[in-house]
Amino acid sequence: MTNSGGRRRPDVTAVEIIGGPEAIEGGLSSYDARWAEDYLRHRRRILDALAGDVDVEHIGSTSVPGLAAKPIVDIVVAVADITAEEDYLDALLAAGYELRVREPGHRLVRTTTRDVHVHVYERGAAAVHEYLLFRDHLRTHADDRALYESVKRALFDRRWNDMNDYADAKSEVILAIKSRARAAHQ
Repeated sequence: MTNSGGRRRPDVTAVEIIGGPEAIEGGLSSYDARWAEDYLRHRRRILDALAGDVDVEHIGSTSVPGLAAKPIVDIVVAVADITAEEDYLDALLAAGYELRVREPGHRLVRTTTRDVHVHVYERGAAAVHEYLLFRDHLRTHADDRALYESVKRALFDRRWNDMNDYADAKSEVILAIKSRARAAHQ
């Protein structure tokens, strides 16, 4: 939504993590077909809550059959305007999700049990394309899927006081796989 002058409002400029850093609890689980069922259930919940023009996709390791993952279903939702929180955030909160992250171009809500993370971006955001590129490549390239899983397993041998640090530690392999995915896509 834009103001009456047609100009977009400014987005937030800082990163707000509600509740502060959180240690990773649990470990990797072998792929579980129920993750796809969980995604479909939450997709319906999100679409019912937003009842608007949004795109919803299953992303992350739980979206890749055969890949071990933390048992957290990641979902990306693309909305018309990330700054128009009144168009999506209140409805997601009313549907039982809680706000975890508010940062420029991105909001993260999750279930109170922390087993589903919903990443909200604006339609056309590069991050959405990157998530889908990575997911689709891992679904079709067993060698990169095995590489990614081996890196995740090695990282899980360490203790992580903040889940974001674990995510950052995977960045190098993710960038390399995305590079191959782009090359294969062209």
